[in-house]
Amino acid sequence: MFKELDPLLHSELRLAVMSVLVSLKEADFVYLQKQTAATAGNLSIQLDKLSAAGYIKIKKTFKEKKPRTVCRITPEGLAAFHNYIEALKSYLGV
Repeated sequence: MFKELDPLLHSELRLAVMSVLVSLKEADFVYLQKQTAATAGNLSIQLDKLSAAGYIKIKKTFKEKKPRTVCRITPEGLAAFHNYIEALKSYLGV
């Protein structure tokens, strides 16, 4: 029996962001943009979707008068990520 894949995490960019955050726990916008090769606009939209779902928390601050956006994975996001991996395994027969 196949487990349902979370449609929110099934997006390539959102899955990439979550994968980075699983290993680092938090990362700033610039780092995520470099790691995912996403445009700033697209990344911003996808981060908003992950935040609305409660998978990440977004904190906006200033560093030396420059805006800085930091994203942190939540316990719900971590659980959703692990559930997604388990669902993938069900399709692969692992």
